[in-house]
Amino acid sequence: QVQLVESGGGLVQAGGSLRLSCAASRYIFSINHMGWYRQAPGKQRELVASITSGGTTNYADSVKGRFAISKDNTKITIYLQMNSLKPEDTGVYYCNIAEVTRSYWGRGTQVTVSS
Repeated sequence: QVQLVESGGGLVQAGGSLRLSCAASRYIFSINHMGWYRQAPGKQRELVASITSGGTTNYADSVKGRFAISKDNTKITIYLQMNSLKPEDTGVYYCNIAEVTRSYWGRGTQVTVSS
């Protein structure tokens, strides 16, 4: 069973930056895509950013130009660089790695942006 462990969350003032990391417990074959999701209180989980095995990225409109997703294939680690953070970015951030037939989720890391 693969475990994903997120780190890097915390409390930051509006305009600040954070870098999230997500490491897999073992090598994962046949990765389809990897991504970061977030869930704000009282809201549904939403996709923030994703990256395919080939490196193609996709971002939610609300974070375009501020967030950047990247990956390290050798370590099976994905990152989310978050700049110019806003209070509406507050939430629990989850990483996801999807193979062709199964999907893995981390337990989440809290990001809180104060105004």
